[in-house]
Amino acid sequence: MKTTVLLVGHGSRNQAGNAEIETFHQQWQAQHPDWHIELCFIELAPVLLPEGLNRAAKDAEKVIVVPLIISAAGHVKVEIPEFIAAARLQNPTVEFVYAPHLGSNETMLNILQKQLKSALKTLAMPDPKTTGIIVLGRGSSDKVANGELAKLTRWLFEETEHELVDMAFTGVAFPRLETTVQRQTQLGMTQIVVLPYYLFSGLLIDRIAAQMARLTTQYPHIAFASGTYFGFDADIFKLLDQRVLEAIDPNEPKILECDGCQYREHAHSHHH
Repeated sequence: MKTTVLLVGHGSRNQAGNAEIETFHQQWQAQHPDWHIELCFIELAPVLLPEGLNRAAKDAEKVIVVPLIISAAGHVKVEIPEFIAAARLQNPTVEFVYAPHLGSNETMLNILQKQLKSALKTLAMPDPKTTGIIVLGRGSSDKVANGELAKLTRWLFEETEHELVDMAFTGVAFPRLETTVQRQTQLGMTQIVVLPYYLFSGLLIDRIAAQMARLTTQYPHIAFASGTYFGFDADIFKLLDQRVLEAIDPNEPKILECDGCQYREHAHSHHH
């Protein structure tokens, strides 16, 4: 069966962010010369979803739609499925499979831990008891998407010795970064690590850099460090590989939410 993989990026007003997604697409294609991978965007970039879906369907029997998106809000839950439904009507002989978005899982936790380790090195490995962590997400009007960030923040707390691991948002939802930094300083933190929960560069990454510069001036007695967006991390490519393999073969072992949890060794009594 001739299969096309359609990678769906978000799209940004910042052309550097769109260019990074194009580079990511090229790198992923290079890792799988036997796959045919197309790229399109949801908004603010060339080749939007309707065109991308029709391009992918051309000469294909099966199209696997893979969202390059961390959190499931309106785009993932409503917009992409609506465009896929329209593409099915236009291409009745083609099977469209909608793969899950990246999600908040052990893979993302591992990337956050790597980001944290790198940031702590720039602070000369300070005491975790006086070093606060802030996981900084995009923010959404979708409470489930915001809850995913809360879950990852809690998981990071469980995996470290840091007494304060908080979350904040760059927009839409609260608390914002400034408020969370203020709270952590009042609770006695002398170092603060900010971990952006983002895939690629964009206007919001620029906004975070401006906020960090302002906070450094505002709190001269606090040592700040930050992670970076993690779209090119090898684990992101592996997670997308898994999404495609699951879509090709329904019998492919799924990445379960409990991967890595303490109950896996008692799998006989742990039902899904």
